[in-house]
Amino acid sequence: MDDVKNLTYHEEMIGFLIKKTFFDLWDNMMRIVLLNLGFIVSLAVPVFLPGVIPIPVLSVAALAAGVLWCCVYLSAAAISLKAVSDYGIFGFADFWANLKAGWPAGIALGTISIFLFVMAGIIIPFYLGMGSIAGLVLAAIIFWTLLLALLSFQFFLAIRARLDTKLKKICRKCFIIFFDNPAFAFFSLLYALVTLVLSLILSVLLPRLGGIFLFFAFFIPGPAGALLFLDEALRLRLLKYDWLEASPQTEGEPMNRGAGPSAPAAHPSKRRGIPWDAILIEEREKTGNRSLRNFIFPWKD
Repeated sequence: MDDVKNLTYHEEMIGFLIKKTFFDLWDNMMRIVLLNLGFIVSLAVPVFLPGVIPIPVLSVAALAAGVLWCCVYLSAAAISLKAVSDYGIFGFADFWANLKAGWPAGIALGTISIFLFVMAGIIIPFYLGMGSIAGLVLAAIIFWTLLLALLSFQFFLAIRARLDTKLKKICRKCFIIFFDNPAFAFFSLLYALVTLVLSLILSVLLPRLGGIFLFFAFFIPGPAGALLFLDEALRLRLLKYDWLEASPQTEGEPMNRGAGPSAPAAHPSKRRGIPWDAILIEEREKTGNRSLRNFIFPWKD
């Protein structure tokens, strides 16, 4: 019965997360579009620039520099979108300030991404090409390591925006969040990937409709939409740690949460009865409910 109760609470949290993300995406659609437009322009650097450089070393350097710049841009976008998750807004001046503040995290994430890409694109095929049991085992180990890294580092920019600015602590908290919430991390990654796939589908369908729909091709929900969801996910998940800190301590269960009021620490993974219905009362009141008419004609309500 406890497992059924936990599943119900977890479903309530997931449902509210999706609802709030959609509401914030709708209310800030133009900002999301502009962020995605900037990312598409940035993405042109690593996609097209290396192909026009005839010197191989410089071409690879241009590719790496382009990837690093895209990650720096995403870091600034993630910090900006934190304001949206917190029921606020951001402007161009805010994004520029966030770009200057978030570039170290962007460079770090870019370096990690390049390393993981090399592992996936070069090292795994190399071991598979050995044609031996040892090569197969090594390739499998690297594959599961990559999956672990992907599940953990998906929260890297959201943690930088919401919890900490020190790179070592950001990496540590990425793994803490994953190991303490593995099912939630898997769902978040799946949702973010579906968001990006949906953006690609819309980029094919919307231009065929013509008119104003052409403007939104690949811009909704896009990478900014995925970043917004991950920040919303981390923000709501941190409410669990606030509740655990405020609740009576269970015997033998350490409650040291680390630095900062919202910094999670390595709590035991098996917790039962997180009352999401009660935890989300204030969030539900702030988010509210809307009719279809309110979405299309908000000024009439």
